[in-house]
Amino acid sequence: MEETVITIGKRKNIALIAHDNLKQELCEWCAEHKEKLSRHFLLGTGTTARRVSEYAGLAVRPLMSGPLGGDVQIGAMIVSGGIDMVVFFSDPLTAQPHDPDVKALLRIAQLYDIPIANNRATADFLLCSAYMDSEYIRRVVDFRSPRHA
Repeated sequence: MEETVITIGKRKNIALIAHDNLKQELCEWCAEHKEKLSRHFLLGTGTTARRVSEYAGLAVRPLMSGPLGGDVQIGAMIVSGGIDMVVFFSDPLTAQPHDPDVKALLRIAQLYDIPIANNRATADFLLCSAYMDSEYIRRVVDFRSPRHA
């Protein structure tokens, strides 16, 4: 199996995303972990970025709103190597108008071996991992290789 080895540095590029019903929960989680998160570069989709920044006092680079292409932007940044981790508090009980974009983002994160937390418990485990303060080697499988054709 052919693969590409990519080093994630000590300072992570973390994407923050939350569906409407979970934006406040993500804001509270970010405030709770403000000290750790402030050591990394944060970016987020539209309203989520603004709300986390205001609520938790963290610098968060805003992208487009999810329904307007923010999820796709984050997916593209994963492909180009600009995202190391995703915290996405997704609402499993509410239909989203941009559900195909969400599914594409999740697929891209899996394909590129990006850690992704879809709930508070997983986000806690990732943030408290020893890898948050050290380098990590990702191994991205080349699905274009003849072995996967």
